[in-house]
Amino acid sequence: MQSAEKIIGEIVHKQVLKLMGNRFEISVVADDAEWAQQRIGMAINEIRRIEKLLTTFSDDSQTNQINKNAGIAPVKVDQEVFDLIARSLKISELTQGAFDITYGSIDKSLWNFDLNMKALPDAATARAAVKLINYKNVILDSQNITVFLKEAGMRIGFGGIGKGYAADKAKAVLQANGVKSGIVNAAGDLITWGTQPGGKPWTIAIADPDQETTPFSTLNISNMAIATSGNYAKYVIIGGKKYSHTIDPKTGLPVSGIKSVSIISPSAEFADAMATPVTVMGAYVGLDLINQLQNVACVIITDDSKVYTSKNINIK
Repeated sequence: MQSAEKIIGEIVHKQVLKLMGNRFEISVVADDAEWAQQRIGMAINEIRRIEKLLTTFSDDSQTNQINKNAGIAPVKVDQEVFDLIARSLKISELTQGAFDITYGSIDKSLWNFDLNMKALPDAATARAAVKLINYKNVILDSQNITVFLKEAGMRIGFGGIGKGYAADKAKAVLQANGVKSGIVNAAGDLITWGTQPGGKPWTIAIADPDQETTPFSTLNISNMAIATSGNYAKYVIIGGKKYSHTIDPKTGLPVSGIKSVSIISPSAEFADAMATPVTVMGAYVGLDLINQLQNVACVIITDDSKVYTSKNINIK
């Protein structure tokens, strides 16, 4: 009898705050509010710890030390940072460079994506702006745990993978401290485990990119992560054509053709890292890649509002 009452007493305890420059929402299912808040506090501390390691907004972060020494010398880093960079380079290999943490070296003056932008830069200017983007020039030394950027002026950044990594790590802290069910939502990149109060699986609505508040379908994502990259938040229209804020690292030009990509996988880090390159690769090449991977699914909405899904997905 007691356990039944306990289940009835379980509710979702939530906290929303800005971390890593993004809106994080941490949800914990528990019957004790104080216990839940303590656990949420532990998750927040973990995300803040990761932010300190990865941020480019603080001079003493390991990311900035690596960038400052580009073309000069290798930089010793924590094993955790080294491993994250190593996994990032593997994803670059997998996506043939469509994902690349050295995007930090792009010339920002080319792309402001504001209403004043009336024309695309010419191809040569765009290519020159991305000339330092090349994941193959990130040299890892696993014996000394150092990272070296071969070319002066190169910069790495974790904007395409950091939020997902933080979500995974926060989840691990929550689980290690007894949280059986919850969600960590890092600005739309989210990971879930367990079930809702009452035992139903966690479900997510995938928004119609033209009407962000209107979902076009729902997916059961219990014990999975999902990340979405979309051009509905930031884009320009030039000559009647919509260009997303996602830049192709090879050409320096913005990609077009896809409104949104949602990646579902057991890891928020991997889902986060794959959403942008699939956008860059385009619907057919992107889906072909996802269909070759285990335990990864994908939903793509193209500019003409067609919905494409990977083979292993069930949209309701």
